[in-house]
Amino acid sequence: MDSLITAAARALAAGDALGALNRVALRDDAPALALRGIAMAQLGDLERAKSLLRRAARAFGTREAVARARCIVAEAEIALAMRDLGWPAHVLDAARQTLDAHGDTLNAAHARHLAIRRLLLIGRLDEAQQRLADIDPTPLPPALRASHELIAAGIAMRSIRPQGARAALAEAARAVRLAGIAPLAAEVARAAQLLDAPAARLIARGEARPLLLGDVEALLASDALVIDACRYAVREVATVVPLARRPVLFVLARALAEAWPADVSRDVLIERAFRMKHADETHRVRLRVEIGRLRALLDGIAAIRATPQGFTLVPRAATEVVVLARPVEEPYAAVLALLADGEAWSSSALALALGASQRTVQRALDVLAAACKVQPVGVGRARRWTMPPLPGFATALLLPAPLPGEQDERMNQRLNHIRTSV
Repeated sequence: MDSLITAAARALAAGDALGALNRVALRDDAPALALRGIAMAQLGDLERAKSLLRRAARAFGTREAVARARCIVAEAEIALAMRDLGWPAHVLDAARQTLDAHGDTLNAAHARHLAIRRLLLIGRLDEAQQRLADIDPTPLPPALRASHELIAAGIAMRSIRPQGARAALAEAARAVRLAGIAPLAAEVARAAQLLDAPAARLIARGEARPLLLGDVEALLASDALVIDACRYAVREVATVVPLARRPVLFVLARALAEAWPADVSRDVLIERAFRMKHADETHRVRLRVEIGRLRALLDGIAAIRATPQGFTLVPRAATEVVVLARPVEEPYAAVLALLADGEAWSSSALALALGASQRTVQRALDVLAAACKVQPVGVGRARRWTMPPLPGFATALLLPAPLPGEQDERMNQRLNHIRTSV
């Protein structure tokens, strides 16, 4: 490797993209193409960076397997930054195996981190946490150690463990001071700010107040009966009744909880659950059926009693009934929560992260665009969607994640559908 390539690589490692380009901008050999691609990625021109890295991988060929694998890892990082979550994960895994086999442990660890960050984005927290636990961060250099701790903090936030998140961010801050990379320091600072921003709202006895992530953790550990409108479940200590696939039952449970200890009239329940302002006898019959189903699901933690006007919720052991709601509630709030990270998302990536069909996400984006809440960038397959972050709210912390026993067995089928439709 010649001196210019070595100097450019050192400049990139220190975050000096312009310094690296000054050394290799006019060269078209494989190492220079790879370094130019990484430099363009650091400067934000991701499309150009992806093209350069692909040219570099082809130029290296099969004879230089390690260099080619490094280009693939860099391309995977760009795909993650572009929120191209459908990028083939098996290609990254093959590159990681090549790097491991040739003793390039640092780049192999970086490849593992990229795979874990993708799992975190699509809500597969258990798998992400298990893979992260298999990586020993002790021998990692400061920049990679900071990235490792940022992932750990992200998993802890999504798992509602604020103390674990603070500890991980403290380690990340120490590592980033040693690394001296300004963009990485800014990322750590932004993550730390989320812990001091409202993560949810508590609705109880007709009043609402914001909650920090630590307050959410304390609430879920208390003896209150919690109607969780962030993950669509009913919780009491260790008992969780998932209602994400029973939307009518969840609406009824939330309506009863918001009115607790008072009752809710039948007309109000029909209007909220069935969206009918004028109820007839058929709607009343349907309401009795749905109340019966909800009563059966909540058996053991709460009862639902009929009153002359309607129904009331009666907890069996809990002393309080509360609703845990998102900090900002509006249609398509989950889509906005993902877009609030400031990155540009494709509709296919949003569908994969939310576990919804791409057409459903596209309809939501059309509605949000008409309301000027999101904006498209590009056309056709290159179209991406973005929005400014919602000020003052840690909306991404309470995105829906799989509940115990609700792992998405159709993930591979959905991924194949997205690849063929984009």
